[in-house]
Amino acid sequence: QVQLAESGGGLVQPGGSLKLSCAASGTIFRIYEMAWHRQAPGKERELVARITYGLSTNYLDSVKGRFAISRDNAKNTVYLQMNSLKPEDTAVYYCSALIESGYPSYTRDYWGQGTQVTVSS
Repeated sequence: QVQLAESGGGLVQPGGSLKLSCAASGTIFRIYEMAWHRQAPGKERELVARITYGLSTNYLDSVKGRFAISRDNAKNTVYLQMNSLKPEDTAVYYCSALIESGYPSYTRDYWGQGTQVTVSS
């Protein structure tokens, strides 16, 4: 059974930094796309950043130049380095991954449980 476990959230002052991690575990053959999403209170979930197996990336416009997504394929882990944080970045952050797993193998999306990021003075 595949699981995603996030870590690294917390409370930070405006202008500060946080680094989120999300590790996939279980019987995994390959992880294709990995991504971070967020959902603020009263708002819809939005895609923050995405990274392919080949390390191509794309970002939500409002985080470009401040956030950086990366991955370690050997560790089945995706990271989100968040710099110059703003109060409007406050949200629950979720990771997702498109993973091939199982016997016989199949490919589907998996989601983490979410980690709270609060940007406040």
